[in-house]
Amino acid sequence: MNTEHENHKLEKRLCREVGRAIVDYNMIEEGDRVMVCLSGGKDSYAMLDILQKLQARAPISFEMIVVNLDQKQPGFPADILPAYLTKLGVKFHIENQDTYSIVKRVIPEGKTMCSLCSRLRRGILYRVASELGATKIALGHHRDDILQTLLLNMFFGAKLKGMPPKLVSDDGQHVVIRPMAYVAEKDLTRWAEVREFPIIPCTLCGSQENLQRKQVGLMLKDWEKRFPGRVENMFSALQNIVPSHLMDRSLFPFQTIRATGEASEDGDKAFDDEPLPVVAPPSPEESDTAGNASSARTVISISTAH
Repeated sequence: MNTEHENHKLEKRLCREVGRAIVDYNMIEEGDRVMVCLSGGKDSYAMLDILQKLQARAPISFEMIVVNLDQKQPGFPADILPAYLTKLGVKFHIENQDTYSIVKRVIPEGKTMCSLCSRLRRGILYRVASELGATKIALGHHRDDILQTLLLNMFFGAKLKGMPPKLVSDDGQHVVIRPMAYVAEKDLTRWAEVREFPIIPCTLCGSQENLQRKQVGLMLKDWEKRFPGRVENMFSALQNIVPSHLMDRSLFPFQTIRATGEASEDGDKAFDDEPLPVVAPPSPEESDTAGNASSARTVISISTAH
């Protein structure tokens, strides 16, 4: 009974977070035809599952068509997804494209194939979206994917750039949405176990895993374990940008800053959000021997006051 209760709470949380992201970023609108990209991994299975639940109760009418790209990787179980989707009773399309042979021919042996594979897959999905008349392309990236991308771009790309919940596709023809932008990966892992999704591993090609992304992911998990709430704060920071306290001259006119004589909420005191420790006054017995220390505390208190 307790397990059922926890599972119900998890389902409600997933629906709430996905619904909130959809509303916040106006991801799905009346009459949309949403192409739901299903890879066979836990994230895309969960996205389809939650979108189905929300579609049944949504105040707007929208259509979904599930698309899977069979890239002809050796050992890929081609029967699993069609059987699963047929049982669900959803519209679906399996696109067969041998990108595996292309990647193997171009990428040297032992090197990771993920980047080229992803680029080829993206181009094919854009084409399929046009052929199917999709107005939105839904991808299964979650909160942890977004934070990993932010840190990867900072550490290795020297850019403060993440993975937006909604954007225009590379070719300018489609709107890409990430309905699970607010969802934590640990919740998706649990939900995949609850729903018993027929997971297809992403290791069939034999390519090495993206080691940089893996390292960043492990770092985030370690932070969350040692400092609960840190990852959530990092994610919230993506939605609370203060351009005047960064260094991008295209976002803020640093060159033309002049003193106005008026107090500003975004001035230097923006760095002083941490409350100062409360210093107890000395006891009468201490006052004679601790006069100098008391004076020092007073000076510190005055110099740090806002």
